[in-house]
This record gives sequence, C-alpha cells and structure tokens, in this order.
Amino acid sequence: MSELITIGEPLAVFASEDCDASIAHSTRFVKRIGGAELNVAIGAKRLGHSVQYITQVGAEPLGEYIKEEIDGYGIGTDYVFQSDQYLTGHQFKQLVAHGDPDVANYRKDSAASHLSFDKLSDIDLSDVKIAHLTGIFPAISTEAQDTFRLFLQKLIDNNVFISFDTNLRPALWPDKQTMVETINSFAKMADIVLPGVHEGEVLLGTDDPDKIADYYLNNGRAKAVIVKVGAKGSFVKTRDGHTNMVNGFKVDKVVDTVGAGDGFALGVVTALLEGKSIDDGALRGNAIGAMQVQTPGDNDGYPTKEQLAKFYVSHGVSEEREVQSYVREV
Repeated sequence: MSELITIGEPLAVFASEDCDASIAHSTRFVKRIGGAELNVAIGAKRLGHSVQYITQVGAEPLGEYIKEEIDGYGIGTDYVFQSDQYLTGHQFKQLVAHGDPDVANYRKDSAASHLSFDKLSDIDLSDVKIAHLTGIFPAISTEAQDTFRLFLQKLIDNNVFISFDTNLRPALWPDKQTMVETINSFAKMADIVLPGVHEGEVLLGTDDPDKIADYYLNNGRAKAVIVKVGAKGSFVKTRDGHTNMVNGFKVDKVVDTVGAGDGFALGVVTALLEGKSIDDGALRGNAIGAMQVQTPGDNDGYPTKEQLAKFYVSHGVSEEREVQSYVREV
C-alpha cells in the first residue's frame, strides 16, 4: 500500500483550444484527465510520493483512457475498478484569456457514482500515512455518499490521518441545506480541514478565517484548520492555539484558476508526509496554487521537487523550514 490514498471521480476532460469561444461554438478540443482528488494524486506523485487512487470507471474507451493515464503517472490502480453497466464521467471545458472558464459536466449515473463499499471492505491501509478526501465524491450520488461515509469510518478505525477539503459543488447537491449539513458532518471526522474563505460563508455564514477555523476545531476531531484566503494566502490555526497567516505568492498572469485549490491541498499533504510543519504545508500549498493558476490545464502547473525549489528561490524563499512533523505531533 502507498503512503497517500484518496477516493474520487476521475473525468475525461475535453479542453477547448478555441480561446474565448463558448463550449457550444468550439470545434477543437484536446483530451485530458481531471478530477479534484486525481489532481492531488498526480501532484503528489510528481513530488515523489507513493499514491493509491480509489475509483470506478466504465469498461469503455474513456474508462480505458483514464485507467491507462493513471497507471502512466505511476499512481496505484489496485482499487481502480471498471463497470460494464455504467459509463465514465466526462467534461467539456472552455478556454478563456481571463477569469474562470465555463464547464459542462456529464457525470450523472456515472460508473464512479455506483462504486459500492463492498469493493473496499478488505482494503489494506497498513502503510497509509494520510488519506486525502474532498466534498465532491459524496456529492455525486447517494451510493457514493454511503461508500464515502463507510470508508471514512474505516480510516478512523485504522488510525489513518485524514485531510478533508470541503470543495463545494452546489450543482451536485439536491439543495443547499443538505450540502451544508453533509459536508460539515464529514469535516468533523477529519484531522485537518481545508476550507476556502468563501466556502466558510456558505457552510457557516461567516467569511472570518478565525471563526471558520474555530468552528471546525471546536466541533469534531480536527486538530488543525487551514483556511484558503485567495491571493492573500492562507490562515492556519491549530487546536493547541497556534495561529499564523501565511502570505501568498504574486504571479504575473492568471491563466486558469481550475486546480489551484487542489494544488493547495497537495502542497499541505505532501509537506506533512515529508515531516514539515503545518505552516510549511500552508506555504507549499500557496506556492503550488500560484504555479497552477499560470497554466491552462487542471494540473499542468503541479511541480516536481526541482521546479518547486526554483519557484521558492525566484520568490525569495530559500527553503521550507524543517521542523517536527505535524502528523507525528498529533
């Protein structure tokens, strides 16, 4: 088993090459893979970590494509299942010169939405150090939500450290109240919670990073919360009272914001895997998020160790501070 594990729905992404044309009027597309949890898995692998990815795709061309791509990255596919009953989810994505692109998702009744927990009942978690989860997979269907909840409890029973990115997708939920109650219930089961400041407004009715952090620290198992505060950086608070605002990085041009939040998460979890501090995790998350927004793909900007080191040097940061691992502390 690998040191990092995650579960989610991968998407075959058809990215337009016609800049600023609507999806309806684009005629040229390039095929890629995407999905929040898969993005983190790809980024973690680039930084030298072993990863297992749990999902289900269709036994058809898009499913074969995704499985081959995942395997090509060196990500573990022991728990990538294929269904001959359901198809693989896919997405069309606009190319824009500025701002966020429009996307069109085709994922209802997908193979991943029918992944049942019985396929994971005997999963080996013995070497897993961190499980990274998001609020997207449990949103895609009631069956996926049941699988997610049972898997989350299995992680707790096996003393696996859990990272949870709230990652709201309102369009996937039946209503706002259900989304808020369900996401917060899952966040309360995590060891570290990674909400965005705007997600805090939806989930808790506040955009105050300190209040957002306090809610999750005082209502559940969380020992640390890092609130993403956009270009300003990220706010860190731990249960033992440590607080810090970690500044963000300025970039010359924002090409596409897709994947920036996932890049932040992968920065946090890989830093913790390497025995770095919670503040270093936030710093690395800020850095990778800044690198990602300068590229057009979902995960094109995620760096190797060498590329990350060069980015730090170019922004006047000589190296991340080596201190006791937060994972070991908790």
